[in-house]
Amino acid sequence: MTVRGFVPDRGGDKPQLAGSLHQNRRLSQWIALGAGRTFNVYTGKVEIGQGILTALAAIAADELDVEPHRVVMIPATTMCGPDEGVTSGSLSIQHSGIAVRHACAQVRAIALAKLGADLIEHGAQPRVRDGEFISSDGATLGDYWNLLDAADLDVDVRGDSQPKQSSHYRHVGKGTARRDLPGKVLGVRAFIHDMQFEGMVHARVLRPPSPSAALVDCDTARIESQPDVIRTVIDGGFIAVLARTEDGAGTAVSALREATRWRQSESLPDANALPAFLESAPSTRTLVHGKNDGAMSAAFTEHRAAYFKPYLAHASIGPSCAIATWTGTRLRIWTHSQGIQNLRDDIFLALRERGQLADKSQIDISHAEGAGCYGHNGADDVALDAALLAMLVPDTPVRVQWSRADELAWSPMGSAQLVELSATLDSKGAIQGWRHELWANGSSSRPGRAALPTLLAASHISGGQPIPLSVNAPLAVGGGADRNSIPMYRILSVEVVNNRLDAMPIRTSALRSLGAFANVFAIESFIDELAHAQGIDPIAMRRKHLDDPRALEIFDTVLARSTWWNTPKEARGDGIGHGFAMARYKHTGGLCAVVARVEAGEQLRVLELDIAVDVGQVIDPDGVKNQVEGGAIQSVSWTLKEAVNFDRTRITSDSWTAYPILRFSEVPRVNVHLIDRPESEPLGAGELAQGPVAAAIGNALFDALGVRVRSLPLTPETIMKAMNAD
Repeated sequence: MTVRGFVPDRGGDKPQLAGSLHQNRRLSQWIALGAGRTFNVYTGKVEIGQGILTALAAIAADELDVEPHRVVMIPATTMCGPDEGVTSGSLSIQHSGIAVRHACAQVRAIALAKLGADLIEHGAQPRVRDGEFISSDGATLGDYWNLLDAADLDVDVRGDSQPKQSSHYRHVGKGTARRDLPGKVLGVRAFIHDMQFEGMVHARVLRPPSPSAALVDCDTARIESQPDVIRTVIDGGFIAVLARTEDGAGTAVSALREATRWRQSESLPDANALPAFLESAPSTRTLVHGKNDGAMSAAFTEHRAAYFKPYLAHASIGPSCAIATWTGTRLRIWTHSQGIQNLRDDIFLALRERGQLADKSQIDISHAEGAGCYGHNGADDVALDAALLAMLVPDTPVRVQWSRADELAWSPMGSAQLVELSATLDSKGAIQGWRHELWANGSSSRPGRAALPTLLAASHISGGQPIPLSVNAPLAVGGGADRNSIPMYRILSVEVVNNRLDAMPIRTSALRSLGAFANVFAIESFIDELAHAQGIDPIAMRRKHLDDPRALEIFDTVLARSTWWNTPKEARGDGIGHGFAMARYKHTGGLCAVVARVEAGEQLRVLELDIAVDVGQVIDPDGVKNQVEGGAIQSVSWTLKEAVNFDRTRITSDSWTAYPILRFSEVPRVNVHLIDRPESEPLGAGELAQGPVAAAIGNALFDALGVRVRSLPLTPETIMKAMNAD
């Protein structure tokens, strides 16, 4: 199956170029001379709090031999720059970083060629000092801005300009000041929520009370008489209010809710029997992976276990927001979407039948920072909300702000997932056969990947159609629900089966690490179970089945650098447990090994995490540590607390009370240990800790209490249920 938008290849049959250069082959898409002796560097990747613009600027500065302040990073926009798809999957450094590096190397080569006769006269390759070319005898030969002033950078990238050796880097791997933090720390208007436009009006959308609700009637007369209200909008099941102030919009939509009647029906599964629903729902069965490297021993034992993860919400601290304006011929949108090009495709699909847009080129989308995200949240949906409303009031900027309830109940969720594992072991405890079968919805309904728009309002407006089923990317490009479903261990026979649900009662899409969170939790918990069943130490069990040198190094590193791991059990105190887990993200990405120290009291508490990480060449050490630490803390929250709650009609966890997340007082100490490989390709860090952290916590809980809990989250109720079952 080909899934539109996962692997955009606009390079055709041309020679392969590095990273995103292959699909964006014009040098001018990546770099241009800027004002005041600077370079403008363009990227299709967006800043969502992960520090990507800081890291890309360091790469450009090193390749050009200029100081970082001379590199101006231009936020992603559909009006210029490369189309790099979606900022996701821990791929920004791998795809955009290498592209920026090679583009800057070609700019450097063009400048050297312009020197021409001066090079011959001085007889040596010049060095570059903050953009100035200096001969071996100290003479200034020129600078980028004079040499390239008349140069044509609107040319194809050749791919033959060699980037510098890592030993010559001054900024990459050394750490540079984050570009996005000062404004956030100092209270400057850094987010889309803070943007102001002259004449801007404010809007709120009234969502249906449940996914299957149908509008019966809506009495708008009383609301439209409110002094702050400009107008109300009813378009099929899409209901909204435009007001002069944000407070006015919020007050009006609350009144509108009381004046609206819906017809509802039960469309959601039994929340108390989700594993049974997943296993019995209609699904498409796919053999993801199968291998048999030799005959298994005749004497073996077999073990089975099933693991469960509930639906998870994004739970962004800042609810989604967008601003749009319509001139009558052009639609301009500001959004914190992770994929502005794909979003433009879906907005055009949603609006083209309305007769006001003839081509997607009439839509301009610019990225503006939001409160951060962990996958496909409501940012794309709210952009269509703003576009629909802006087209009703031409030449008026319209700002749409979602509420907390909107965000928790209507953003796409991370799918619930059931994983059943079985393994056969020979008489010496070696794993010979392994079977992994999973049930889940697809892991992406992002814009730009289906024939129909996947945006929320597109299913509510008059003539709208239901949101298409979420899909899974092919495993070759990272996978979806089946991500990290193949064990990293040496096993003779392995089979992996994915059952993608053909029903989607709760809308699902990409959430940080996709299926890797559930799959690694299951695999690494099961490895521990197999070890205990055979009377083998879980660490020795893993070492026995590992042969990847990089995996062995992070394995040894985390155990060696943890100051508490080797504390004897009798010296730890009551209820203290230690657990280990590891994985290589997407089987080809960064490697991560985790040891967790927990305290099993009235509530399970994670006290400390030690995490060893191998992401190849480390571009920004502080950035990598921040990403790993943030992912680990979020994984702790998922593992201990988070689950979407619902009845047979609607999602009920639409507040922080109903959907609790980890509090600051509950955050564990996190120690990140980096293994830098300067000569290796850099790999992403944003999602590799999710699964190993969850499994390490589960294994530590077993170490503390002697009970194996296979269902998340590890709440007191779940733990007690497992204890009673045992």
